[in-house]
Amino acid sequence: MVRRALSALAVIMFGLITASAAARADAPAQANDAPGRVALIGVPGLHWHDVNATDTPNLWRLAAQSAVGSLSVRTVGRTTCPYDGWLTVSSGVRSSVGSRCGPPPAVEQQGGKGVVPGFDWLWTVREATYAGTLGTALHAAGRCTMAVGPGAALALADRSGGVDVYAPSPGAVTDWTACPVLAVDVDDLVRPYIDGERLAEVPEKLSPAQRETAIQAADAKTGAVLGALPPGTTVLLAGLADHGSEPHLRVAMWRADGAEGHLLGAASTHRDDMVILPDVTATILKAAGAAVPATVIGAPWSASRTSTVEDGAAELRQADIAGQTIRGVGGPFFTGLAVLQVLFYAVAFLLLRRRRGLGGVRVAAIGLASLPVSTYLVNLTPWERAAVPAFTLVSGVLLCAAALTGIALAAPALWSRLRGRPGAAGVLGPPSVVAGVTAAVLVGDLLTGTPLQLNSIMGYTGVVGARYYGLGNIPFALLATAVLLLTTAVADGLVRAGHRRAAIALVAGLGGFAMILGGWPGVGSDFGGVIAFVPGIAVTALLVAGRRVSVVKLGAFCAAGGVLVMGIAYLDHLRPPASQTHLGRFAGQVIDGTFLPVILRKLAAMLSTLLSPNLMPIVIAAFAFLVFALLRPGTASAGVLPVAFERAPMLRAGLIGALVSGVVGMLVNDSGAAVLSMALALAVPLVLSAGIRALAPGSSPRPASPVLSPLTT
Repeated sequence: MVRRALSALAVIMFGLITASAAARADAPAQANDAPGRVALIGVPGLHWHDVNATDTPNLWRLAAQSAVGSLSVRTVGRTTCPYDGWLTVSSGVRSSVGSRCGPPPAVEQQGGKGVVPGFDWLWTVREATYAGTLGTALHAAGRCTMAVGPGAALALADRSGGVDVYAPSPGAVTDWTACPVLAVDVDDLVRPYIDGERLAEVPEKLSPAQRETAIQAADAKTGAVLGALPPGTTVLLAGLADHGSEPHLRVAMWRADGAEGHLLGAASTHRDDMVILPDVTATILKAAGAAVPATVIGAPWSASRTSTVEDGAAELRQADIAGQTIRGVGGPFFTGLAVLQVLFYAVAFLLLRRRRGLGGVRVAAIGLASLPVSTYLVNLTPWERAAVPAFTLVSGVLLCAAALTGIALAAPALWSRLRGRPGAAGVLGPPSVVAGVTAAVLVGDLLTGTPLQLNSIMGYTGVVGARYYGLGNIPFALLATAVLLLTTAVADGLVRAGHRRAAIALVAGLGGFAMILGGWPGVGSDFGGVIAFVPGIAVTALLVAGRRVSVVKLGAFCAAGGVLVMGIAYLDHLRPPASQTHLGRFAGQVIDGTFLPVILRKLAAMLSTLLSPNLMPIVIAAFAFLVFALLRPGTASAGVLPVAFERAPMLRAGLIGALVSGVVGMLVNDSGAAVLSMALALAVPLVLSAGIRALAPGSSPRPASPVLSPLTT
């Protein structure tokens, strides 16, 4: 039965993948049918709090004529200097010059043309392999390029480092119609933040009055450029870089036919109000009628939902506030969570040994397990609009957790009233409620475009720029754990009723559905999650079936997860480059042999998490408590875990499956210990609460078989 269930799941997934592949387009890159004039105005350091009708009339007028959005300028480091921002536009991929991060290099003029000196240094020394992609593609399409300012020359330079026409400043331009593709570097706002050829390492170097002066200078220069452009020119205005040590979402405006009165999005972010730096490359190429090279990871800008300039600007300012708040709250929140987890296990150990305060331990366990999903539920409220967003956010999370705890603890009594008798439902009621809500929230979020994970403490934010849509690594850990615990809780009742086959099918079916959502391109788009979820589902299904799991079988399940996700990635790779997700791009890197740096970078990131003071204490404390409670149940936990597994045997399968997914997920994701720590933070308190509920007052626990025995053969 287990083999049939897993085989059926594989057939379903293969059919869905094949159907997706059949719908793909064959063209590797497409050119715009109606090439025209396009101008990029780069204003590094500009964010939406700077733009208003009074202080920046030219920028505000352009915003009213354009689609407006947030620009995530994240490249490689924590902040993006002007050099990195312009280089990323040139490359079409996130690029950085490392320690030399500052202004773009000076340009040499040679008979009206411009040459960036030592341009080959970028790919021979700094390994910026794709530098010059934009300029080379434009020249290959026969388009003349004109750059005004050093940043603009860096963006439009071809592989030789040259642009066709160059002027050091707008005042030096004699003919704005010289070339159909133009870039202008308006650096008035960011120049005061450059210290000794480096971007300032302070949050805000200028006083409010000084910054206002710099903004007004940038606005005046932008207005002069806009007034000089030929009619009908498509205009992209982008705040291409950060202006200090604190990252922000930056300004993006797109003046084009049909764009006015809309918000600005792109397929790269799957957001209708946010774009990324490589999108600028793709948008310029499309507007100029040039083919977009397959190496460009960005997608052309698109006008999305309608909005007035006033409402759009206000919404985009709030988006930056939300991202800033999450970035600031994240560290202290995870530190607090680690402290709470360690204290919980220490206090639980002492109280359980004395058989005292068991009710309090149970409530605390449910409360801790309710915290993760509450970080998403709070995004149903407009907390970022409060006077003190950070306080409102944390308070909202705690209130959601308290409400969910109360609902979960009331579940057994309600269930007993409905059924007329207490039983295993009382043991599994509260954990099932928390697991069910967690799974339902994350699945619902995936199906609706992940609005709850964006700007969530346990999700991601465009300010940080690690991910913009889909299933993040921490949400994956929570989803996998919640689904496996929930399905085994339901399976426990089915097995008791003599329906073991239905229980197996439930675990494989619901687990497989969640796994497909998590890994499907454009929905979850989670590469490592599929690899980790497959063995978790398979191990859980085998244990529900009463079968043993050997090390060989476990390795085979992990390999199956790898094969499955690579199949999905390859089929995603067969789609046009603009439609691919990072899964398809990775498959392309595997095919052309350039994948090793990606693997090494992710491995280094994973290993670095093993030293995290916010994550590893949760892993160590939870694992120590779990192992000790299983090996010495009478000493460590008053026997609550053996009793829980005796009263609800399938709960053991769910716990083991969740641990398998957590460990594998830690090894294959760059978030590393974050995956395992969150799996443990949800699973262990829920299982412990079930054990306390199963332990009747005054009764002695009966011995149960060791929980790890199914894995020993």
